[in-house]
Amino acid sequence: MNAMKNRVQLIGNAGNDPDVRTLDSGRKLAYLTIATNEKYTNDKGEKVEQTEWHRVTAWGKTADIIEKYVVKGKEVAVEGKLTHRSYDNKNGEKRYVIEVIVNEILLLSR
Repeated sequence: MNAMKNRVQLIGNAGNDPDVRTLDSGRKLAYLTIATNEKYTNDKGEKVEQTEWHRVTAWGKTADIIEKYVVKGKEVAVEGKLTHRSYDNKNGEKRYVIEVIVNEILLLSR
């Protein structure tokens, strides 16, 4: 049961080309947004499609795979953990980030 704690699985489409950076240590870091869509019928009988955007971060070999194979619109499945962090921007304002740290990625579309 412990393996199920803080586990996120998403299937969606890349909302942008990934932002991949190589740090001074030589380790790669990839940022990506993934859009997931949910379709349902509301109480008025109207069909509604709702899109949720998820910030995804990957390190190391997973970042390499994202850099080589993921482009805007590509369908992917990711598995990872949900994290929360904060930082101060250039103007000294506190910003909060919720993101999925990716452990595994599957490329679903051609």
